[in-house]
Amino acid sequence: QVHLVEFGGGLVQAGGSLRLSCAASGRTFSRYNVGWFRQAPGKEREAVAHIMWSGGSTYYADSVKGRFTISRDKDMNTVYLEMNGLKPEDTAVYYCAAGQIWTKYDYWGQGTQVTVSS
Repeated sequence: QVHLVEFGGGLVQAGGSLRLSCAASGRTFSRYNVGWFRQAPGKEREAVAHIMWSGGSTYYADSVKGRFTISRDKDMNTVYLEMNGLKPEDTAVYYCAAGQIWTKYDYWGQGTQVTVSS
């Protein structure tokens, strides 16, 4: 069982930066792949970034490539999403998720709101 909690969201001006954290409980979290997703009002949830349990492979949606960076600290049981060059269209609730099959997730956090003002 893995329990996930996201934090670090907030209000930022366009062009600004935020770092989201996904803190996990569970001794085996280091063996889980992790993804960040977002959902804006009236839109479907979309994948933002994935990172393999080893940290060796990552994936980014085209809309965030070059601006967002996913990383993990295994010692701290935490996965980060560094977001730079934020745009108003990045406004959404951001969720992290964990699973043992690449891009397939079994555990989800409660989400954290990111709002980018123009």
